[in-house]
Amino acid sequence: MISRKGMPFVLGLALFAGTGVPYVQAQDFNKQTKIKFSHAVEIPGQVLPAGSYTFTQSGSIGGRTVVQIWNEDKSNPITTVLAITNYRLKPARETFIEFHERPTGSPQALKAWFYPNDNYGVEFVYPKQEALRIAQANDEDVPAETVEPTPNTLNTVPVVAVTPEQKEVPIEKAFQTTPAPAK
Repeated sequence: MISRKGMPFVLGLALFAGTGVPYVQAQDFNKQTKIKFSHAVEIPGQVLPAGSYTFTQSGSIGGRTVVQIWNEDKSNPITTVLAITNYRLKPARETFIEFHERPTGSPQALKAWFYPNDNYGVEFVYPKQEALRIAQANDEDVPAETVEPTPNTLNTVPVVAVTPEQKEVPIEKAFQTTPAPAK
């Protein structure tokens, strides 16, 4: 039991702790990350030259995430792309970027981005023709947009997985789109 003398201290501590929480959450909400590439990198719809970029997440709806890619100081947006949730068993301590393997002479294709200490990240969804090319080169399924999205339809554009055999399969059959059940 807390004495009357200790009550102001406990209330003050609770008030102080409560005021810090939104600030911390706001910092992680968009998962802003600065990334430097030493070589050209393919992203959905284009190739980024070597350089520094800022990645942010601008929202997540039903397992889909909108990722914005900016120049380094975030003064110029480069593109907005669609991604799906990608889960890891063990969180990375630092930002983790995963690439699709590519033939010699081709820029590496960005596959996934994981924010530090999260067991989930995002896997990038490519336009269908790009996804087919990556799937065949890597012998793996790749998330693909079935139609070209507009800024207003990014969260509703149909997404499938394309296989190395050039088939479309439901995204849920190719990728884990929900967290694994707790054991």
